[in-house]
Amino acid sequence: MCKKKILIISDHALSPSGVGVQTKFLVEGLLKTNDYEFIQLGAAIKHQDYSTVKVNDNFYIKPIDGFGSPALLRSVILNEQPDALLIFTDPRFFTWLFQIEDEIRQVCPILWWHVWDNKPTPKFNYWMYDATDAINCHSYLTYLMCKENYDKKTTFIPHAFPKSVFYKINDNLKESEKKRILGEKRKNNFVCLWMNRNCKRKRPGDVLNSWKLFLNSLNKKDRKNVTLLLHTDPKDIAGCNLFEIGYNLDILDTVAFSTEKVETDHINILHNISDVCLNISFNEGFGLTTLESMMTGTPIIAAKTGGLYRQVIDFRDNTENGIAIDIKNKSLVGSQNVPYIFEDYVDNQDVATAIMKMYKMNFEEKLKLSEKVINYANFAFNYEKTINLWDKSIRKTVEDFKCQKQRTNVEVVKLK
Repeated sequence: MCKKKILIISDHALSPSGVGVQTKFLVEGLLKTNDYEFIQLGAAIKHQDYSTVKVNDNFYIKPIDGFGSPALLRSVILNEQPDALLIFTDPRFFTWLFQIEDEIRQVCPILWWHVWDNKPTPKFNYWMYDATDAINCHSYLTYLMCKENYDKKTTFIPHAFPKSVFYKINDNLKESEKKRILGEKRKNNFVCLWMNRNCKRKRPGDVLNSWKLFLNSLNKKDRKNVTLLLHTDPKDIAGCNLFEIGYNLDILDTVAFSTEKVETDHINILHNISDVCLNISFNEGFGLTTLESMMTGTPIIAAKTGGLYRQVIDFRDNTENGIAIDIKNKSLVGSQNVPYIFEDYVDNQDVATAIMKMYKMNFEEKLKLSEKVINYANFAFNYEKTINLWDKSIRKTVEDFKCQKQRTNVEVVKLK
């Protein structure tokens, strides 16, 4: 049986971005079925070499600038004749693609791994949803919004990681790595991890301010026993100067910065040496960092927004996988490209209170919560299940497309 040829447009699968990493794991999982071959137009980073990369016999990546163009896509589809086109990123990057969907769908169907950060339901996206054959949503909130008007072609397929990528390490390794990374003085510290890009949406300044409020509730002795570990670029042009904010708040003695771009193995270590992982973004489509954290047994503190909601709240019984923070203010904002969307803000004092609650947990409570978050991550964000759902979706979409095309051809013949 011939393998299905899938053309993907998304962040370069060998890049460290969340979309790139998830693309890589999706392709790797589907290749194990031996029923697929993939060609990717690898986007979103500036490439030194634009030569096609052969990852293996069934996976090739052609580096491109941006997310491509009509001319490029027409050429690739004409030459490769794919069985399906799979797109994966923010819809704003694909406006041009949906404008030529009628040309694309003469050859193959369009599948979309889609996310929308928040309500209200983006009705201004309907014209793009109309042009898509399968809308696979990686956040449950996105799934509910798309399902309102596109029930038959909308599926919930969450992000996921193989268990071999993020996992709990043994206590001896954890102890030695914590000492190596944070130093002798902090080897026994309570560690709160924040791992995000330093940009406005992630609220890095408010993270530091919340930490300050937490510190205000500690005495001088306890202050020496806590560390806020920030894995980010403190001087990212898209964000704020975290050094200056920390200096102004007089908290730098309790903050550790991890600024280097590191491999996944090291990210796994950072999660393992932490007591809790924090995310208070005002918009978060999914939130990969918090899922990584739970897979290592580290609980999370997260705003009840977007894709974070189904992570921090166990949908089976509404228990919390750490501490879920209520939204205190919803701001309706927009732009010419995104006419309306809510931004969800949690209160800094509520964040500080949540950190304190985690700090005061005893050993037995922490152990029980650690086991809970691992089990939940393995159940709700199971990698094998995600791959199986994608496999079924691609097969069904390709088959339905072929059947519809055959019916159309028969009708055309009858009319003649």
